[in-house]
Amino acid sequence: MDDPPLPTLEDVRAAAARVAPHVRRTPLLPATALRRPLGGAPLRLKLECLQVTGSFKARGAVNRVLALDPAVARRGVVTASGGNHGTALAYAARLVGAPAVVFVPTSAPAGKRDALARWGADVVVAGDVWDDAQAAALERAERDGLTYVHPFADPDVVAGQGTLGLEVGADAPDADTVLVAVGGGGLIGGVALALPGVRVVGVEPAGAPTLHDSLAAGALVTLPRITTAAGSLAPRRSAPLNLALARRHVERVVLVDDDALRAGARWLWEELGVGAELGGAAAVAALLAGAYAPADDERVVAVVCGAGTDHP
Repeated sequence: MDDPPLPTLEDVRAAAARVAPHVRRTPLLPATALRRPLGGAPLRLKLECLQVTGSFKARGAVNRVLALDPAVARRGVVTASGGNHGTALAYAARLVGAPAVVFVPTSAPAGKRDALARWGADVVVAGDVWDDAQAAALERAERDGLTYVHPFADPDVVAGQGTLGLEVGADAPDADTVLVAVGGGGLIGGVALALPGVRVVGVEPAGAPTLHDSLAAGALVTLPRITTAAGSLAPRRSAPLNLALARRHVERVVLVDDDALRAGARWLWEELGVGAELGGAAAVAALLAGAYAPADDERVVAVVCGAGTDHP
């Protein structure tokens, strides 16, 4: 089967120019001198948890909304989200004066729902998992003539997320490896596009190995169930766009269990005072748990992709 049309490095560069006035250039923090069982590999952390709305998702949502015809955007946008993408879309919609509707599953934390409301979104609870919320959101888009903004299976969203990779390339041109958390695959696809020649490795929860299992099967896999507490990394199915990008540009995807995710989030808090949600700590968790073991001289960047406090 042929790959769908894929975004390019030029699309990522165009997105960077478009979103620059509206997102933060987040810091790259050296973390080599901290107490950690990681050997001697140089480590830097890309603190995307400090991004506006609390995660990298603002990059993709802003790029998608600003790329719309203004008249289309003003009719409104809708999405399904566990929280982070929805908050980012509400922020992007506010930039252009558009209404935003966000469908969330019952598993979305109350704090995420409250944040959505604070950003001005109309929040609708639908279904137990993200896939259920997505089906309801697509129905609303069709019924009301709204633009559905997919959290990961959209070329403009992927290109927007890739602007994070451009920043890593500029601030850490010597990086050998970038570790990226994976939910649906929008972030890792964009980052890998932006960093040709750099090893890009994904990290997924063992209880939601969506992209991992799809890569192993050579085709999209729909998981029968989700068993992770990291709701921001837990779609049951990825999409052709994201699988195609991963097959072309991602070296591999490793898995970590929820205990490792919690340990990673605790380490970020105790060592750095950085509050990361479980999904946001996935890249660090892979290092701490040994799911990814760098060589002693391998220069690693770990993306801390979402803020939160769900690490006890």
